[in-house]
Amino acid sequence: MIRVYVYDKCSTCRNALKWLDERGIECEVLAIKETPPSDADLKAMLESKEGELRKLFNTSGMDYRSMGLKDKIPTLSETEAFALLQSNGMLVKRPFLIGDGHALTGFREKEWVASFGE
Repeated sequence: MIRVYVYDKCSTCRNALKWLDERGIECEVLAIKETPPSDADLKAMLESKEGELRKLFNTSGMDYRSMGLKDKIPTLSETEAFALLQSNGMLVKRPFLIGDGHALTGFREKEWVASFGE
């Protein structure tokens, strides 16, 4: 089952959900703020991003900036980064889609089309 972690006030998340719905792609929708991705989902996404922790973070978010994470991420272990992402779902790059052979962050239609084979 595909899981999509979203923030309901995020227009990019709404666009991604609309895109999935228009194609009849079933998924479990989770509120990223209340239910951040699990360790297993973060690990799978990290592997798809070639181990680049920064690609899991919402680098344009206010929380990211206020916490000064730009300089801290390079020094974090995977365990520390996952704990941080799970403690504050707003730090996670969204939408965050994982499952059934797909691992996508953000909504760039071209990437989603390539992943879903359209």
